[in-house]
Amino acid sequence: MAALPIAQRRAPSDVALPQAEINWDRLDKTKFFLVGAGLFSGVSGFLYPISVVKTRMQVARADAMHTTGPAIFKDILRREGFLGLYRGFGLVISGAIPSRVVFMTTLETTKASTLKLTEKLDISEATSAAIANGAAGLVSSMASQTVFVPLDVVSQRLMVQGTPGATKYNGSMDAISKILKADGIRGLYRGFGMSVMTYAPSSAVWWAAYGSSQRLIWRQLGYGLGSEKDLPSTSEVVLVQALGGVCAGATSSIATTPMDTIKTRLQVIVNVGEGHPTVRQTVKQLLKEEGWRGFYKGIGPRFLSMSLWGTSMITTYEFLKRLSVKEDA
Repeated sequence: MAALPIAQRRAPSDVALPQAEINWDRLDKTKFFLVGAGLFSGVSGFLYPISVVKTRMQVARADAMHTTGPAIFKDILRREGFLGLYRGFGLVISGAIPSRVVFMTTLETTKASTLKLTEKLDISEATSAAIANGAAGLVSSMASQTVFVPLDVVSQRLMVQGTPGATKYNGSMDAISKILKADGIRGLYRGFGMSVMTYAPSSAVWWAAYGSSQRLIWRQLGYGLGSEKDLPSTSEVVLVQALGGVCAGATSSIATTPMDTIKTRLQVIVNVGEGHPTVRQTVKQLLKEEGWRGFYKGIGPRFLSMSLWGTSMITTYEFLKRLSVKEDA
């Protein structure tokens, strides 16, 4: 039986989130993955330059001429042109599809399973949503890192080309070849531990903040807990989802930027004659050169990127789920 139109349904008295959750078993998986590949590629292309600027900020020396986001952005355009903002983008897009398939599949299945478990606990719906979304974000991020980390290593090497001391590559395949020749397969997984420590908590914080903030926003609007209000329009739902994405991106970027800075340096920087630095050496070097503020290099672009990405991604993701609902669901 098809779901009733929004205007004909009522908000359940014990649910703070007005719209019905679209769970994994209600999705047409073929449409979900095929349409999703196109939608998320578009979002990634729009936001990719911010990642390039953020990465260059994180590896810039304290005495570098350009260290702020706007200055680096202008310098890239002046010296490398518009395409300089998209170094490594082709590799990221081609490799991101299998990574996203792993991520989205694990995310939805884990969230559905965890929600069933939290239903047995005497906790609020916002807390239940935070637990289920947080667990799903953590597990899905860990699962996708095996595909994502090699892409991250190569793309970031390409992103920092043009900076002092950076290795020169003739495209993605040349970068992969040189990394394999110098470090073997381990070179493509450099910083894997830090990536897991960065992205898994970041994903957990993001999804937990999104799940709980969205429900809290609905409560402030008067939905749930005995409310007799009709469910909101689709545009209102999208607006609240977007606000939830902003809250989640802001929370996650502030919490995890220090780990992201360390990870980026591990994957990119090579000390001449000494090879790659360890986590401990990287931390000590940052503290010595710039103090604790060094761990928050790139916080501006990362905050902007995660907030914009969070808003764009979640509204796109929820739109994708609505498009992919089975006709008989």
